[in-house]
Amino acid sequence: MKKLLLSLVLSALLFSSEKNDAVAKMLQEFEASKQAQQKEFTSYKAQLEKEYSNYKQELKIYWEDPKLSTKKEWVSYTKDKKSRSKVDFENNSYTVEVIAKNLKDATIKLKERISYIVSKNTKEVVQTDPLQKRVAKISQATDVVTSPIKAKPILSTLIFHDNPTRYEVKTYATQTLQENKIVTAKAKSKNEKVYKLNVRLPKNSKIKLSQVYQGEVSKNSKRFKLPNELVFAIMQTESDFNPFAKSHIPAFGLMQIVPRSAGRDTYKLLYKKKGMPSATYLYNGENNIQMGSAYLYILYYRYLRKIKNPQSRLYCTIAAYNTGAGNIAWAFTRKYNMSKAAPKINALSPEQVYNRLLKDLRFDEPKNYLKRVRRRMKVYKVAYKDL
Repeated sequence: MKKLLLSLVLSALLFSSEKNDAVAKMLQEFEASKQAQQKEFTSYKAQLEKEYSNYKQELKIYWEDPKLSTKKEWVSYTKDKKSRSKVDFENNSYTVEVIAKNLKDATIKLKERISYIVSKNTKEVVQTDPLQKRVAKISQATDVVTSPIKAKPILSTLIFHDNPTRYEVKTYATQTLQENKIVTAKAKSKNEKVYKLNVRLPKNSKIKLSQVYQGEVSKNSKRFKLPNELVFAIMQTESDFNPFAKSHIPAFGLMQIVPRSAGRDTYKLLYKKKGMPSATYLYNGENNIQMGSAYLYILYYRYLRKIKNPQSRLYCTIAAYNTGAGNIAWAFTRKYNMSKAAPKINALSPEQVYNRLLKDLRFDEPKNYLKRVRRRMKVYKVAYKDL
């Protein structure tokens, strides 16, 4: 009996040791994988930043204030860098500027730039915009994925009823020059001036811009069991439907996907394998909406699944899209553990949860984000009630 007990004890100790070794090995492999992914992202981010920085330095030769695209602004230059456009999606306007020797030359260049931004689709921009061409050619790391850009209208649906003809585009550019004042300023070159034109876009632009992506939103809302008005409201709040949106983080595209975090999580969910989406991949509206919707699914049905009331969980999901699930837990417990926060959230009504988030989220940005998304969801629910 003693020998049997001793044998059992030794076997248990051996099994326990082997189990601990296996767990330790798994943790080591996980940490190694995590570090490798971080290294890949750091490398890709560094290449992006270098490309943007180099391009900005080149622009300084011609412009006192070289500008690049942001979350709500799409900025584009010609190949010679002496003409540029800035579409301000948030404020519903665009600006075209050219460097020229005289008004005659400036008028020709202004017409060309106006024609470009009101007629080109996303695919044509990636093929012709100097910076986008550079970004697309950045050497890819082993698990960075890219994809061809699908052609989607950018501004044409706001101005024309159908795909515009060359004559219609030319006519619009001519009329726009006649109806808006050209302002001049000093250029860096002594023999030239900067000629600038500010133009207001038509009213109700947000709904018209959203209609471009109606099919993708409908498909992904059904796939991931989400209200379509949520996806539309997130898109407007993130980018105001700027397909070339880019933040400093960096995050890219319509729903502002961060390649390292949301990008990796959603790519694994969608394709059952590791991968980090590139900037070009995320400038494809179809990819971006799919990934943004998939990330909302992860937040709502996984990270925040212990919140019982659907409306309460929706409010937490909206805020988490901006600030992360851990910060949602912190608002209720001052700790980052959702398992501990869920019972406290479940004890409150949806409106109490909403008010608590507005009061106790750590930063003002997610508070304002939650308010804007909730307000805009009501608009899109009415606009797309038959979707």
